[in-house]
Amino acid sequence: MFTYLDPAVRRQLVADGKLRRIDADGQPLDVDAEPVPGQLSVNLLGPIPLPMRLGAVEETFQWYAAVRNTELSRVEALAASLRREGGQNLFAQMASSMAVNSVLQYGDVDAAAEPLVRVHSSCLTGDVFGSQRCECGPQLEGALQRIVEHPDGGMLVYMAGHEGRGIGLWAKAATYLLQDGGQDTYQANRSLGLPDDSRDFSEAAAILRHFLDTRPFRLLTNNPKKIADLTAAGLTGLTPEKHLLGVSDWNRRYLQSKSEKGHRFASDDLDD
Repeated sequence: MFTYLDPAVRRQLVADGKLRRIDADGQPLDVDAEPVPGQLSVNLLGPIPLPMRLGAVEETFQWYAAVRNTELSRVEALAASLRREGGQNLFAQMASSMAVNSVLQYGDVDAAAEPLVRVHSSCLTGDVFGSQRCECGPQLEGALQRIVEHPDGGMLVYMAGHEGRGIGLWAKAATYLLQDGGQDTYQANRSLGLPDDSRDFSEAAAILRHFLDTRPFRLLTNNPKKIADLTAAGLTGLTPEKHLLGVSDWNRRYLQSKSEKGHRFASDDLDD
């Protein structure tokens, strides 16, 4: 684990409680033990104080980086290969071999009676470029603002491998072209032979169970699949809260398709 870091650094991180491993139920695992094939385990680095300025939000959050152990294993193999080949200049390849998720905590989450939570799927075009073809950017900023304002604080889990509802950025670009030709967002996925939504929320569930255990929390989401998947993973104390922001002429048809697929808002919510 993390063999491409100096072993002394790794040992210090473990000793300081900054590097840990958890199972699918959020329970601690021995960071030195061999993982069980086929069983989910997640590695967490943090907390790391992260002063942030995003939209109207300007606060310091506690950041954790999270990655599946299987992702790390692939990186270890790549690192070993690069060392053998003397290809230190190619170590940047490792960045494309890992989907590293993030946890942003605000307030004393350990003591919170009912924290506010957002599980946010990565969206380069919306979160970074400010695209109005979706509502992702406003949802991200709005969630952080609501968490800061919530009496119990809360946390945002940012899922790096979820671009385009799990199909990836390249396929997402293709679906945009199909949508410009008249298809809705779900039809475009099917035209590429892809599912409507292929996201896996098991890692997010493990993270939430680790930090929240069985406590109740309020989940900012409109997505019935997200609610069902997290509940099925044992997070039965969640109460969904509607989180609809950033409606525009560019994305109204896209959001209407979501509403027809059972997302927790009404067509009237899309009116000006």
